Amino acid sequence: MAHAKTHDYHILTPSIWPLIGAISGFALLAGGVLWMHSITPWVFWAGFVGVLYTMFAWWVEVVQESRIGDHTPVVRIGLRYGVILFITSEVMFFFAWFWSFFKHAIYPMQDYVGTEYVQPEIFAVDAFHLPLINTILLLLSGCAVTWAHHALVHGNNRRDLITGLALSIALGVAFTGFQAYEYRELLLHHDWTFGGDQYYSNFFMLTGFHGFHVIIGTIFLAVCLVRALQGDFTQEHHVGFEAAAWYWHFVDVVWLFLFFAVYVWGNAVML
Repeated sequence: MAHAKTHDYHILTPSIWPLIGAISGFALLAGGVLWMHSITPWVFWAGFVGVLYTMFAWWVEVVQESRIGDHTPVVRIGLRYGVILFITSEVMFFFAWFWSFFKHAIYPMQDYVGTEYVQPEIFAVDAFHLPLINTILLLLSGCAVTWAHHALVHGNNRRDLITGLALSIALGVAFTGFQAYEYRELLLHHDWTFGGDQYYSNFFMLTGFHGFHVIIGTIFLAVCLVRALQGDFTQEHHVGFEAAAWYWHFVDVVWLFLFFAVYVWGNAVML
């Protein structure tokens, strides 16, 4: 039950989750270093599980806070600013990889001073087959999210909200499946490798991290679907869904840049 607020701000009670999250994050980082040096993978996985559990438990508390009325209009503005800053940091992350891709495509780097860069023979991925299908899937998924958002804001249409979210999730899962199939074909049947050449490295870092973001976004939308089925979200109170929609549109836009830069322009320049 919501309680009456006498001020615009949410005064947080003491919480264990920042401490648990910090310890888990440190274990994740230190464990990754240990694993890379072939010492042990268990510290990494313990930190990974700890981070996931912290995220789940902390966000459950945030949802509960919203249900009892702690998310006032001022608090919701702060939450939106936080999501915007997070997405901005993600933009900078992908900007770095696009920079690397364009730099090595236009000015390939030699292995040693005085040597000449020799580009290996690379199987050309046809941009207008599977990558184009994935582009259509993501764009349609973005349209479904927009439809669900419109249904909620204009009329509180719960049926269309749930249908739009379910459709967007299904299309996101299909995208991930097709990308996994593409990776399988390139690695097993066309002699691509995760390293060894600048083109391979940039291709897999860009498409792989984008695919990872698609998985995160799909989970984000799935959580929103579960909450919608439970009766959460109203025309005025739906910051969680808004954040998921913004993140999903960000994933869409990154893929459009990636499709035209890597699959279309990259094939013409590198192959």
